[in-house]
Amino acid sequence: MKNYDLIVIGMGPAGMAVSAMGVSMGLSVLSVERRKIGGECLNCGCIPSKALLKGAEAFHGLKRLSSYGIEIDADILKISPMSVVRGKIDSINSKKTMKMFEKVSLISGEAVLDGPGAVRVNDRTYRGKRIFIATGTSPSIPPIPGLKDIPEMLTNENLFQLEEIPESMTIIGGGAIGSEMGQAFARLGAKVAIVHMDPHLVPTGDEAAGRLLEKVMLEEGITVRNSASIDRVEKKEGRIFLYSGGEVFESEKLLVAAGRVPSISDLRLGEVGVTYDKKGIFVDQRMRTSVKNIYAVGDCNGQYLLSHAAMHQGMLAFMDALSPLSLPWTRRDRYVVPWAVFTEPEIAQVGLTEKEALKRGLSYDVCEKKYSSYGRTVADGHPDGFVKIIVGKSGKILGATVVGEGASELIQEWTMAIQDRRRMTHIMMTQHPFPSVGTINKMVAEEWMMSKMRSPVLGKLARFFLR
Repeated sequence: MKNYDLIVIGMGPAGMAVSAMGVSMGLSVLSVERRKIGGECLNCGCIPSKALLKGAEAFHGLKRLSSYGIEIDADILKISPMSVVRGKIDSINSKKTMKMFEKVSLISGEAVLDGPGAVRVNDRTYRGKRIFIATGTSPSIPPIPGLKDIPEMLTNENLFQLEEIPESMTIIGGGAIGSEMGQAFARLGAKVAIVHMDPHLVPTGDEAAGRLLEKVMLEEGITVRNSASIDRVEKKEGRIFLYSGGEVFESEKLLVAAGRVPSISDLRLGEVGVTYDKKGIFVDQRMRTSVKNIYAVGDCNGQYLLSHAAMHQGMLAFMDALSPLSLPWTRRDRYVVPWAVFTEPEIAQVGLTEKEALKRGLSYDVCEKKYSSYGRTVADGHPDGFVKIIVGKSGKILGATVVGEGASELIQEWTMAIQDRRRMTHIMMTQHPFPSVGTINKMVAEEWMMSKMRSPVLGKLARFFLR
């Protein structure tokens, strides 16, 4: 039985972070992966989806050239981006990229816990001083009558294996995956319908953001049905039919993007005393499980189903595992978690939405700046969007929603501000290069300050000092 300093189960973003840091510090690391290095994110999640979205954006931009005063006369000979997407993933998975893991002992296989300090893989047991479970999630298949009888049903796991863009696609789910892939496939020529149970697209975010995205999608010919119940699904004569209320959606392909479930059922967690439920493995703020030397990092603990959160958790858990003391900076709750959906317009969020602030009974102001009021975004041809900030009465930033061009980049300034407990005055007093898109962050802070300066008392003081 071989002994290691660290054993990592799962080589997605969280497991890769732990493994890379471990070997960089000279520790012996055994990493187990049952499929491909990179996990869902790299192989069938955020990376291939962004490659497909970029191809769709390029094609859509070609069709919009006339809005920039450019007229072209060209024939489209072929639309086949899927092989290009797979080629890019292969490139990322190249030996050069995997060089950082060359000192890691990598094993391909299914891992199970074999006691509080051991892991069994391929009928062989390995011991580790610290064990990190980073097995991620898999697609959730809702209990819709007839759904499991569709062998051609698509999820993110097999979507990018398609050879051609289908003629039509129905999507169950209006979250990040459903919205991104709905827009991408529609822009590449598919007739797309998104049917989901939530009241608006991207339901975890601001409602106005979801409504604006829906407006753009409708303009692009995508059918969206919110708050929809799905009665059944069936396949007839090579076509797929989805029945929802009084409507029938017929398509060539069906994509299920209705949430995720933790991939933990085969680990034998209960046998070693690790507590869990259907949402994931129970962890404390340092990602420690109920067994002191076992950590659960990333999506498998159900805290945040986001790749960057998984990597961050891996880093914090690794730091905690090496520390003899419980250090304050290894706590998960010290750090805010932003997220973004890479549709056009992009949607990004950090901290509280207005709905969440209202639910908590907080006293707050809403300060908003529309993209259409800024010369740069209008000149660029991207006037759809807004920056909405939830601000406490003293200027404390409680939450930020950014919708529009570059939203996933603009949200970083608000993330740092919330995490470092900065106020609106700090954003206002920070110079932004004009006319960067990021200047709109400064503009919304200026709007907030000017609203405060409309006080009659301040007006009297100003007139007094100007005597």
